[in-house]
Amino acid sequence: MSKKCKCDEECDCECCNDSGSDCCDGCTCECCKNKPPMIGDDAPSFVANTTQGEINFPGDFKGKWIILFSHPADFTPVCTTEFMTFGYMMKEFEDLNVQLVGLSVDSIYAHIAWLRKIQDIDWNGMKNIEVTFPLIEDIKMDVAKKYGMIQPHVSTTQAVRAVFFIDPAGKIRAMIYYPQSLGRNFDEIKRVILALQKADADNVATPANWRPGDDVILPAPGSCGTAKDRVETKEADKICYDWFLCFKKDKPSKAKKAPVKKAPVKKKA
Repeated sequence: MSKKCKCDEECDCECCNDSGSDCCDGCTCECCKNKPPMIGDDAPSFVANTTQGEINFPGDFKGKWIILFSHPADFTPVCTTEFMTFGYMMKEFEDLNVQLVGLSVDSIYAHIAWLRKIQDIDWNGMKNIEVTFPLIEDIKMDVAKKYGMIQPHVSTTQAVRAVFFIDPAGKIRAMIYYPQSLGRNFDEIKRVILALQKADADNVATPANWRPGDDVILPAPGSCGTAKDRVETKEADKICYDWFLCFKKDKPSKAKKAPVKKAPVKKKA
């Protein structure tokens, strides 16, 4: 009699029993093979060819935040607008210590041709966009399947629009999936990075619709005594609506002002 395994309950398929395994590693069914990593997991590692040469992921980007994102195919309209936007915002992400890494199941030659064509397109105020972050060649879909980017009910040959947020320690911290017809919201992608960095730096949480500079949430107290102190202790920058919901004023970092260049003084003749 075959042993019931954990992934039977998670993906509701019988092939795990057929394999006689007690974990998904030994399972051959599509739902287990394409199961994406979870929040808190180590980002699955791989070596791949890209438009910027070979990369060892995520090891080559240790110490940086990484946004790993997939798109269905080169030379497609929605993907073109997304890559133009990523290219346009690349400096903003670099300033946040973020490395962008794209993926498609197309060949490296298709990638190069498409990225060169993008430079000729003038759209939404963006033009002459040069994409210099790596775009992974994944013809065999090895990486896409490892990250659950190929979802059989949508397509067996194209990746959905997945976004993985990976921290400097190589941990998956957040994920967003979009259908192939829906272009990504880049304000939200940047907001997620900023919120994760804020949470790590200040040991706080961020409320609904948080933006940099908004109040942040203090961690909930873990004992009755701490809860009482939280509510009764008055602090100038703290607002408590109840023991479990307390905010504090965010203290934005002081931005360095660029030196003002003085106009040259014209000498009198």
